[in-house]
Amino acid sequence: MQKLAGPRIPILLIALAGASLFFIAAFRYQKRVYSHVVSSATTASSRMSQLPPLILWAWERPEQLDFVDSQKVGVAFLAKTIYLRTEQTVSRPRLQPLALPAGAVVVAVARIESDRHEPPTLSSVQIKDTANEIAELGSLPDVVMVQVDFDASSSERAFYRELLTKVRAKLPPSTLLSITALASWCKGDNWLDDLPVDEAVPMLFRMGVERRQFLSQLGAGERFSSQRCQNSAGVSTDEPLAELPRVERLYVFKPGVWLPEDVNHLLETYNR
Repeated sequence: MQKLAGPRIPILLIALAGASLFFIAAFRYQKRVYSHVVSSATTASSRMSQLPPLILWAWERPEQLDFVDSQKVGVAFLAKTIYLRTEQTVSRPRLQPLALPAGAVVVAVARIESDRHEPPTLSSVQIKDTANEIAELGSLPDVVMVQVDFDASSSERAFYRELLTKVRAKLPPSTLLSITALASWCKGDNWLDDLPVDEAVPMLFRMGVERRQFLSQLGAGERFSSQRCQNSAGVSTDEPLAELPRVERLYVFKPGVWLPEDVNHLLETYNR
């Protein structure tokens, strides 16, 4: 029996050496993956910092915005509205003309609407179809960022998370991904920080009964707890704010058509 022990030693050494090489290779692979993730995040952060400080939301109406200074003002236009109903995913493209200056920084917005009378099933097919519709916006001319506008209910959050994950995977790596966010998502009811997005824009208008509370807290210097919500904000011209938290980017909605004097007023009022 002792004679059989001898040959096992080289075999054991070979096995140990193989295992060591495997762990070294695995460590190097993980290091490369980690470095890639950090590099991608840094690159996205750099691209976000290059966006103009003021971005106008151009909704579904004819807009003549070729007068804006593209160094100071960007345009986030409603490019597509997606309706979710039972098993259906119905996409409606923008039907109104939009004029922009040369070199404009363009954000393509997809609005998602859930039918409340015939609620969507939120199936995997619906996720796939919706993701395809949104990802198409990344190939539009001059689009540097795609933004999703969806007031997801609590029961729709799992759907929304998977949808954004698929959209991010389908978009070109150089295209940024943004979402609009209810104020409650950013403060207290925080579920945003692990979403695969580059920013979440807290909507500081049409807030209903929560408006006074949130604006009072922000006016007192409190920040949104979610990291995703701290660099941008969304306001409307018909609900002006006396005090606005300091942010890198301000998105502004106007119920009517944008005019040069509107933009000049914003640049003076919200001088970043």
